[in-house]
Amino acid sequence: MRKLLLFIPLALFIGMGFFLWKGLYLDPREIPSALVDRPMPAFELPSLTEPERKLSAADLKGEVALVNVWATWCPTCKEEHSFLNQLAQQGITIYGINYKDEPVKATAWLQRYLNPYREVILDQEGRLGLDLGVYGAPETYVIDAQGTIRYRHVGAVDAKVWKSLEEIMQQVQGAGA
Repeated sequence: MRKLLLFIPLALFIGMGFFLWKGLYLDPREIPSALVDRPMPAFELPSLTEPERKLSAADLKGEVALVNVWATWCPTCKEEHSFLNQLAQQGITIYGINYKDEPVKATAWLQRYLNPYREVILDQEGRLGLDLGVYGAPETYVIDAQGTIRYRHVGAVDAKVWKSLEEIMQQVQGAGA
């Protein structure tokens, strides 16, 4: 019995080694989302630009679009913002979710760096972000014309990421036609 106890540390070492080896082949940016192929979570939150106006999931329906979660405290959001402006100038519909931020700072940010968003949902308490499973800003979702989430990207949107998102949006557009 005592000899068997000597092999326990070896078995634990082999087990840990297997899991660490397996982890080497996982993409840390690929975070699964339980919401893919499901409707946007129900919400009713104020518009950043018109605080007296309430926005809901119904306001995001009508066309294939991007939904971008951003905040002024997020350095990566600043990094991607100019690219989002370029996309908006190309006619891509982008909705913004201002996540756990101060409205005054967010408004000043959009005045300074321009506003690529058709609408900006003010999620000060982070409830919508929680319902979406947001890990942190920025995150970008592709939604179809019915408001169903078709894809989730964690991290900044740049030219390389846009190629993938554009393909997905075209596939979603084609499937809806």
